[in-house]
Amino acid sequence: MNKFNPLKTLLCTFALVGTAFSQQIPPLAPPQPAFPLPQHQTLTYAVDWRVFPAGTAVVHFDPLGDRERITATAVTSGAINLLFHVSDHFQSTVDRARGCTYQFDKQTVEGRRQINSNLRIDYEAMKSILDEKNVVKNESKHVESPIPGCMTDLLTGVFYTATQPLVVGHSFVVPIVDAMHNVPVTIKVEGREEIKTPLGTFKTVRVQPTAEAGVVKNRGNIWIWYTDDERHLPVQMRARLFWGTITFRLTGNEDK
Repeated sequence: MNKFNPLKTLLCTFALVGTAFSQQIPPLAPPQPAFPLPQHQTLTYAVDWRVFPAGTAVVHFDPLGDRERITATAVTSGAINLLFHVSDHFQSTVDRARGCTYQFDKQTVEGRRQINSNLRIDYEAMKSILDEKNVVKNESKHVESPIPGCMTDLLTGVFYTATQPLVVGHSFVVPIVDAMHNVPVTIKVEGREEIKTPLGTFKTVRVQPTAEAGVVKNRGNIWIWYTDDERHLPVQMRARLFWGTITFRLTGNEDK
């Protein structure tokens, strides 16, 4: 039933395009000064599953000294909410200059399932530390895993991509840390496209996260459309999976 969780589905699909830690993972390139992470900004997305309204996702950016806090919420609505209620919260803390994630928290409520997790990145010890609790079953888990260096997380990865030059025909690798896995994701900049959203029509650059091994050919694919300007604003995101397609369309962009 997790297919009714719009934001989590997109983030998990983003992770699936990676391969195992055994592969060489390149270092994370720092954000480019021409494409900084936004500050004091709130993005709101309408989410559709196939042709049905599925819910709303809201992403908010706040500066924290030399770091950035990114929070995201996803809630189901309408008929989907009657079938399977979802109310999830994600939060990451990132070094604004380097792009390195220091913490990634998730509180997921999906039907009867409720999981709280905290992922901390200790760069001095070169390891990730996961503490997770299943609230319903009252079960806890603690896992420590090695990391190769500066990493980003599943949520930040979508917006970290916007901090890089998006040159059509080029690609770059984004190292993602999530729980017990370190995942190298290749971002392919496929082409330019005009996209219509409730906020208007945008000239965009379309990118697709991929894996050299093609591990998602039988699982799904995602695409993200960023505005073709200095903002690189993600105005549309789409996850195409075997059970259907989830599409995020930007409906709100507020500087607050």
